[in-house]
Formats: sequence, C-alpha cells, structure tokens
Amino acid sequence: MTVHQDAVQRYFAAWNASTDEERARAVAAAFTEDATYTDPLADVRGHDALIAAIGGARQQFPGFDFVATGTPDAHHHLVRFTWDLVSRADGSAPAAGFDVITLAEDGRISSVSGFLDRLPGA
Repeated sequence: MTVHQDAVQRYFAAWNASTDEERARAVAAAFTEDATYTDPLADVRGHDALIAAIGGARQQFPGFDFVATGTPDAHHHLVRFTWDLVSRADGSAPAAGFDVITLAEDGRISSVSGFLDRLPGA
C-alpha cells in the first residue's frame, strides 16, 4: 500500500468511526494536529473541530457509511478521490463528492478541500 492509499484508508476510517472515542483515535491517526477541513458546509481546523464535524455528519446520517468510489489519483503530497454516502439498509447514496487532501511529511493529512457533487434535497 502506498502512502497515498494509506492516507485515504485512514481518512475513511475517521469518517466512518461510530463512537466519539473511535473518532478521536481515527482522527489522530489520519490528521495532523492543525489539519484543516473545508467544504461548502464546514471550515474547521484541528482535531477537536474535525471530531465535531465528523460527529455531526454521523448524527445527520445514521446508518450510512462514506465509501470510496473509483481509484484515488495522487502525485507528490496530493491525493484526490471520490466518495458516496451509502445507506447500510438499502444501498442508496443520497450524497456524493470528491476531496483533495494534502499530506504532511509523516503521511498524515494536513488539509482537505472537499466538494459536494450530490446532496439530499438539492
């Protein structure tokens, strides 16, 4: 597994963690302490803010998982990838997007720029 693939895997582990404790561990493993996350609905910095943002998404979409689609594209310290938000109950995917992450020297994510391609009700 490359450093890029590993970072994407840890990213999804953080977004799919089901408890606050699991989320805290997964965020620490995936993100630098001062990492930023920016998408049309959020603009946060640091582990505590990331944990809260992810927790909010998990509360809004219980029973859903973020699933990578396609193959990540990477070069240097950048990775872009697409995802769907998929229901465990029926496989529906009401939200989708793509993210671009920047990796720090240690392989953890230092920034995320997220784009939403599909949202419920939009």
